[in-house]
Amino acid sequence: MMRRIQAHIGKVWMTCIYVFLYAPLMFLVLFSFNSTRQDSHFTGFSWRWYEALARDSRLLEGFWLSLKVALISASFSVVLATLAAYALVRYTRFKGRNLFNAMLSAPLVMPEVIIGLSLLLLSVGTQRIFGWPERGMTTIVLGHALLGMAFATVVIQSRLKEMDRSIEEAAMDLGCKPSQVFFLVTLPNISQALLAAWLLTFTLSFDDVVISEFLSGPGVTTLPQVIFSYARRGVNPSVYAAASLLMLVVTLAVVSFGIYTARQARKARLSLTA
Repeated sequence: MMRRIQAHIGKVWMTCIYVFLYAPLMFLVLFSFNSTRQDSHFTGFSWRWYEALARDSRLLEGFWLSLKVALISASFSVVLATLAAYALVRYTRFKGRNLFNAMLSAPLVMPEVIIGLSLLLLSVGTQRIFGWPERGMTTIVLGHALLGMAFATVVIQSRLKEMDRSIEEAAMDLGCKPSQVFFLVTLPNISQALLAAWLLTFTLSFDDVVISEFLSGPGVTTLPQVIFSYARRGVNPSVYAAASLLMLVVTLAVVSFGIYTARQARKARLSLTA
């Protein structure tokens, strides 16, 4: 009897964890189809709040702004993180390396409130001196790129450490220049890490509230800021509908990335076998 209990206790524990994590999300999706504004009783199925979402200009404008900011900041973060990770892994001895590594890691452990406040002071100071940048989309992109770069560097740096350097050395022995080795050998071999870093930084940027709150200007409001302002005023089921659609998009992106990674791993195994 005890053996049976011990054999199933792990499954029961994992089931409880999944229920704890995903039950609130399922309730959110369920009440996005509620026919009334009740948030404690499901009164009937309806598309009412999705239709209201399509007419809500604030949510739609916030969504497109968040999408643009996330696309730009994620791409910017991955480019900077690739260069930073390559410098740290391939050039282990240069002056100021430890300081550079510490500065890259600082946003990972620094509270976002401190980061947002410091970036706000920096943007205000530079605007007074140079007249640029004004608080708005540009400052939000720069702030999100700073935060995303720290996370992307960790992902890319770990892949570079695992990469077999003999491939790069062989390419250089065959006459490739360092720049050619970087673009033709190194980048293709770390492409999955680049994609993973991009997806991570895109999600961080699209989901951020604190830094966006500090760096946004008049008339510039991201989707998380709009949702947060709606939540403070009371229940608005249109927010449930927006969150459900975001969950659907994120789920499709994660599943697609998982399928792509599995196919790439299968191709790599087949090539090694051949």
